[in-house]
Amino acid sequence: MTFDHVPEWKHEFEASGWWHSFELPDGSVLEGRCKLSGLKERLALFPLPADLSGKRALDVGTWDGWFAFELAKRGAEVVAIDCWDNPRFREMRRLLSLESRVDYRLMDVYDISPESLGRFDVVMFMGVLYHLKHPLLGLERVCSVTRDLACIDSFVLREPQTPDPNFEGRLVMEFFETDEFGGQTDNWMAPSASCLAAFCRTAGFARAKLVGSLQYSASFACYRHWLPPQPEWGPEPRLIDAVHHVNYGIDFSTRRDDYIVAWFSVDSDHLGIKHVYPEVSGYGVRPVHVGRQESNWIATFKLPPGLDPGWHEVRLRVRGSRLSAPAMIAVDLPLATDEIRITTVADGATWKTGEIDLSIGTTLALWITGLPVGAHHRCILAKVDGKAVEVSYVEPPGEKEARQVNIVMPKRGRGEVGIEVAMGTAKAESRARCVG
Repeated sequence: MTFDHVPEWKHEFEASGWWHSFELPDGSVLEGRCKLSGLKERLALFPLPADLSGKRALDVGTWDGWFAFELAKRGAEVVAIDCWDNPRFREMRRLLSLESRVDYRLMDVYDISPESLGRFDVVMFMGVLYHLKHPLLGLERVCSVTRDLACIDSFVLREPQTPDPNFEGRLVMEFFETDEFGGQTDNWMAPSASCLAAFCRTAGFARAKLVGSLQYSASFACYRHWLPPQPEWGPEPRLIDAVHHVNYGIDFSTRRDDYIVAWFSVDSDHLGIKHVYPEVSGYGVRPVHVGRQESNWIATFKLPPGLDPGWHEVRLRVRGSRLSAPAMIAVDLPLATDEIRITTVADGATWKTGEIDLSIGTTLALWITGLPVGAHHRCILAKVDGKAVEVSYVEPPGEKEARQVNIVMPKRGRGEVGIEVAMGTAKAESRARCVG
């Protein structure tokens, strides 16, 4: 449109430069660098419903705000963030009467977290990635607040054409140390489209589906969940264990780059990374390794970003199978304690206090107070007469002050033995009598 005989603010905005174009309430169009038709085409690439009522949406790097305002017009409750206070955003939000539907915040990508923003059904991450010096970290932050779908669009390198239909493209990226990319100092990198998809999966998205490819950009619909298993699919794998990739415990931290190692058995002669679908509390994540270990299988995968502190279910399935039964892990739960105390000792079979009949079984049950919420069988050390024994069970936290902890008693003769339990620097002692 021309700006003859229009309000004064339009002249001011034309001079300062609009990036997005907007259709105004009077039906006129304010033309920016990005044409309205092109913006609508970019948004239409993604599987977004026309009605977003009841949904929360986040627009990262909102700039003039077109995507944020469009989602708000569809009924979503929108949070729009950028690293600078754009007066054009505020003015357009006022003109479109969307002040109550779009919350505008000044925030860096790296400050995104469930604690700072909450979680969103839809996240827009359009034209931001190549401006990041730490692209994977930025994508992890985006993934951490995504409940379901992230719409990710970025500048990409063009890959050479290949006649091979199975060719997926090279995972390559060009890095710009100074102002080589367009003379701008905030253009840091340009991945290939295949590399961008790999970035999204590595950051924690279960699936990255290419939905559009333009001359200089690629668009991916990135999902936190696997496609659901079908009722007619085959029997589930048997999940044997799920532990930390370094210390083989079951306590994990969202503040680290933690990975889960899962052992499972399934009737299959060949499995690869594309055939195994792990998830933690419903959030899927692609394995980085799948292989054989003796008669069982092993899969290694990232702890999904954005999990709440607490106990979480790890499950997996393989191609054509249903989901396994869960194994439990602890996420961001405290493991430190100042004092623990053994209140009761009893036979794990007869429940007679103060003794264990080794002719019946080898489980000695202890009731211990002072255990932190995240306490589990791999972080509690137990000794019988100074020799280490296995901790086979720790009762999950509940309303009771004392939690049951089972230890495996060694074969020995009758008589009294000393029991010692330790967690960190906290220790507790008791005694039991062996009979039978």
